[in-house]
Amino acid sequence: MAGSNISIDAGGANAIADVITQLIQQGQQLKPALSQIGEYLVEATQERFQLEVAPDGSLWEPLAPETIRRKNGDTRILRQRSTLVDTILYDASDEQLLVGSNMEYAATHQFGREDDGIPAREWLGLTTGPWNDEEAITDILYDHFNQDLPNR
Repeated sequence: MAGSNISIDAGGANAIADVITQLIQQGQQLKPALSQIGEYLVEATQERFQLEVAPDGSLWEPLAPETIRRKNGDTRILRQRSTLVDTILYDASDEQLLVGSNMEYAATHQFGREDDGIPAREWLGLTTGPWNDEEAITDILYDHFNQDLPNR
């Protein structure tokens, strides 16, 4: 994926890391489960695009007035042609899951480009706001491997 992807260390999401560690120790093949998680993350990211919110639930910075004029009054953020949202994809193997876009400008919008006055509008990542990606991903892992959820 040449455009933009980010690495989320599952160690930062303790429940996910614990389940993945158990599955690896059991010799489980992770690609089917990681593919299902990839599908979930693509859909969750596309939903956030519609709401124009970052993974933490904060609203994206509004467009500058000159940008709105250039777009003939269109105030939708990062969706003028919907190319970026339509190119969100995943690549799963037994060792890793990559989620991102192959568009070169994807990183510019994720991280911003201060020299050109483009603010960061984080669109890629695990949610911590209104959605709970850690819980959803853990549920997918447990469901996939038919394990009972502890403390649920």
